[in-house]
Amino acid sequence: MLGTSRTPIRAAMSHLETIGVLEKKPNRGFFLKKLPPSDLEDETVETAQEDERIYFAIAMDRLSNALPESVSENELIRRYDISRARLRHILARIATEGWIERKQSRGWAFQPLIDSLEAYHETYRFRQIMEPAAIRSAEFEVDMQKVDSLRSQQEFVRDRGYRTLSQVELFEIHSNFHETLATMSHNRFFVQTLARLNQLRRLMEYGRPLDRQRVRRVCDEHLGILKPLTKGDKEKAAQRLEEHLSSAADEKTGSPFHSSHLTQANGEN
Repeated sequence: MLGTSRTPIRAAMSHLETIGVLEKKPNRGFFLKKLPPSDLEDETVETAQEDERIYFAIAMDRLSNALPESVSENELIRRYDISRARLRHILARIATEGWIERKQSRGWAFQPLIDSLEAYHETYRFRQIMEPAAIRSAEFEVDMQKVDSLRSQQEFVRDRGYRTLSQVELFEIHSNFHETLATMSHNRFFVQTLARLNQLRRLMEYGRPLDRQRVRRVCDEHLGILKPLTKGDKEKAAQRLEEHLSSAADEKTGSPFHSSHLTQANGEN
């Protein structure tokens, strides 16, 4: 319904649980609490937008090496001028995405990332081999429920969502597309490897200028991959996936990033 993937939904529901709107029951999911309106936290749209701005600032500062590998909460509170509670909420989201972890002692440690253009290009060369191989594997089975869900999501982004969705939301949606295809291979190593690659390249994607018309082209290419799958033509789908990744590699490794800091950081790696 929202045209997004599981990660931001989980983060939102966890936040609603924290402020008392939802209750999580083991193995059953989230349930709405019957609370009077006066008990609800009045979190405005402006607050949510400010959290998103700080989240993105942390991402860009880490990618440009403005933030060291290990940081304390006090350092981040001073740098971004926010409360400890809000900072921890943002850090919890980042930890869910896999690019920071809480240290056993004190503070937080950023995880290794793809932070050079060379490494970024290598991921695409690897994916051009791995992802089509997953579709061609004998164990790959087309799950029409997943295909229909992916089609609806991609059509939503192409027709409406491309105008308003953020860089972060678009990354989640497109990563979910590729990871969902990998799940149909029934091979845990395809799935886990691709998920890890997506975690590693997350910040590099955030650092790229957002071309909303290109977003529409990507959706069309994704839909072109799904079409032969509905007819059981795995080879055609694999070929289109190869072409899609090749095109993405040529476009992305040949274009600039948002910040001049990134150019400097890339030159040092």
